[in-house]
Amino acid sequence: MDWFHGAVLGLVQGLTEFLPVSSSAHLRVFSALAGWDDPGAAFTAVTQLGTESAVLIYFRRDIGAIIKAWTLSLFKAEWRSDRNAKLGWYVIVGTLPIGIIGKLFQDTIETTLRDLRLIGTTLIVFGLILAVADRSRAVRNARPISSLTFPHALIYGAAQSLALIPGVSRSGGTISAGLFLGYSREAAARYSFLLAIPAVLASGALELFKIGEGPAPAWGPTVLATLIAFAVGYAAIAWFLKYISNNSFMPFVIYRVLLGATIIGLVTAGVLAPDAGAVH
Repeated sequence: MDWFHGAVLGLVQGLTEFLPVSSSAHLRVFSALAGWDDPGAAFTAVTQLGTESAVLIYFRRDIGAIIKAWTLSLFKAEWRSDRNAKLGWYVIVGTLPIGIIGKLFQDTIETTLRDLRLIGTTLIVFGLILAVADRSRAVRNARPISSLTFPHALIYGAAQSLALIPGVSRSGGTISAGLFLGYSREAAARYSFLLAIPAVLASGALELFKIGEGPAPAWGPTVLATLIAFAVGYAAIAWFLKYISNNSFMPFVIYRVLLGATIIGLVTAGVLAPDAGAVH
């Protein structure tokens, strides 16, 4: 990977990380369409450190309040009923599924699950699930994030673990779960962003050691991609939260279905190699 490739993929990562369209799928598919090598799971995880840094800054007040309340709740009983203290525990609980599954199936995630046929299929299937979830939410009174419960946190966490499969989308999976549970679009998205913080930071930190070794891209292009992903991702968060406050997810659903069908069609026609990411 050269500097230009890194810059372009950083832009792709920043644009797609917070939208329910799967950033890992876009990095994989865009590289295949451009005739570039698959950037790999390590590159994806490290560039997500850039977009997750954008989350830390954008939600800094919320995160600061959660950390403060959660820490105080460890020592002072009166803080254990605080909304932010509970939210801190819910983020921890919701992170467990993806951590356990990611560790158990790491090799499969980094190889087999990056097949373009699987990515095309998951883009379509989970796009349709998002459509159903959005429609189901529309017929009920929306829950605020303050009504989050322990069982709901586990369901969110299970949904997030599905994002280990490129094409599912971390935000798409968790937002769908939130919508099915009756939360508002904005509440589902905000908790989705907060829930991703521990998992993404841990994954990115572990994959840092693989950059520059073996098939992983070199440090220079990876750092550039991460910085671009941070800047673009910050703008994407602001736009996305504003957009979903008054609009449905249907444009994203339509995009996912069309992209998934296109990928499957190109692989079937022999234009794209399903497992090598190269254009024939």
